[in-house]
Amino acid sequence: MIADHQGQIGHRPLPFGNNMMKDSRSLLVLLALFPTSFAVANSTEYPLEITNCGMDIRFESAPDSTVTMGQSATETLYALGLSDRVSGTSVWFNPVLPEFSEVDANIERLADNDPSFESVVNKRPELVAAQYEWHVGPTGSVASRDQFHELGIATYIMPADCDTKDNTTGGDGTRIDAFSPEHVYKGITELAAIFDVQEAGEALVADLAAREANAIAQAEALELPQDLSAVFWFSSPDQSADPYVAGRLGAPGYMMDALGIDNVIQSDEEWPNVGWESIARADPDIIVVAHMDRRRFPADDIENKLEFLHNDPVAREMSAVREGRIIEMDAHAMSATLRTIFGLEALSESLSTLSFEP
Repeated sequence: MIADHQGQIGHRPLPFGNNMMKDSRSLLVLLALFPTSFAVANSTEYPLEITNCGMDIRFESAPDSTVTMGQSATETLYALGLSDRVSGTSVWFNPVLPEFSEVDANIERLADNDPSFESVVNKRPELVAAQYEWHVGPTGSVASRDQFHELGIATYIMPADCDTKDNTTGGDGTRIDAFSPEHVYKGITELAAIFDVQEAGEALVADLAAREANAIAQAEALELPQDLSAVFWFSSPDQSADPYVAGRLGAPGYMMDALGIDNVIQSDEEWPNVGWESIARADPDIIVVAHMDRRRFPADDIENKLEFLHNDPVAREMSAVREGRIIEMDAHAMSATLRTIFGLEALSESLSTLSFEP
């Protein structure tokens, strides 16, 4: 199920250039997020060596051409102002963020899902940037990192997919520690260093960190019930099958922990299959359902999700369904990406519209 989990929510445009945090407290928070060597926006000194997902990689200069595998890698490079360095994209589940629609329209999409090894190599990239280790890991669905490296093509995997995760367990992998947005910020910072655009990296991280803090503060002001619980439903293999729901250590688990919500799913797997009977027994106060354009499974369609919840004899008896506490969220925000912060904002805002009176 790797790369099966992505969608779209409202959000503010990302900042560029000098639109950074101005007060000293926010600046201190920002600087704390960066490795010491990247704390100030100096130019990159090449050769640059980085350990990425357990592999040492070296850059003699900023890559001129990059192929991306995964929407997160693509949108991160766009947000850093590097669209002119992207020669091909792949693994899409929703439209690109609106602010990047114009630049994205001029870049070749090699595939909506996994690209072929040949299609990537034919673009002659200097770098392949992947969202998921599954695509370029030891048994990569596209190719292994070694296969790319033998051709002189560097690889970079977004740290959010490997820093706290064991991807050798199959499926979507198993979290060995809780996801944190700092892993997203690390990916932004390292890509900014690789391409020598540290100022853009600092501005992007500053904005996301500020939005993260604001969303948490807004939820705290709501004085929500202390025993509030939720389940995040991404999709299902078919309408009657056990759903893919969020484990406790991934991006949805982070959102729930940050806002003081208990996850009724205690698995360390990224997206375990859990039966509706078990979910109904836990009776979550809130159900968060993924919205996406992808149509791999019938339950990818949010209308099918809602129809199931309101008509299935087990699901319709849950408190969240009876009380109308169902929240729609961008599926891509449910993965460990920069959109996770948008998901946190959407969840915080939605909580203010719900009633939790007995």
